[in-house]
Amino acid sequence: MSRSLRLTRRAEAGLVEIAGWTIENFGHRQAELYEAELLSRCGAILNGQAHSRSCAVLVDAADDLRFVGEGEHFLAYLDRPGEAVIVDILHSRSDLPRHVAALTALKHEGS
Repeated sequence: MSRSLRLTRRAEAGLVEIAGWTIENFGHRQAELYEAELLSRCGAILNGQAHSRSCAVLVDAADDLRFVGEGEHFLAYLDRPGEAVIVDILHSRSDLPRHVAALTALKHEGS
């Protein structure tokens, strides 16, 4: 059975925000390169090749909510048998436990 990759609206908005900031500060070429790195990490997540950690090390979260770093960001995702869902993309200087707790709450609400 092959797995699929899905980005939530929150994750898609994060990519757009990251691209806009990177263009403003480093130009279009760097934004393209960084987006490619983030998407490559998404591919590694999908293929089970990302060295991720359970969000349970940060807050009370189910083991299927995981995170992995790429550049200056963390990709928070749900690791399910049939799919990997990129839930959010968080900056490394953000309050990761607080954001993960909020993502956990959203997950429990069915979002």
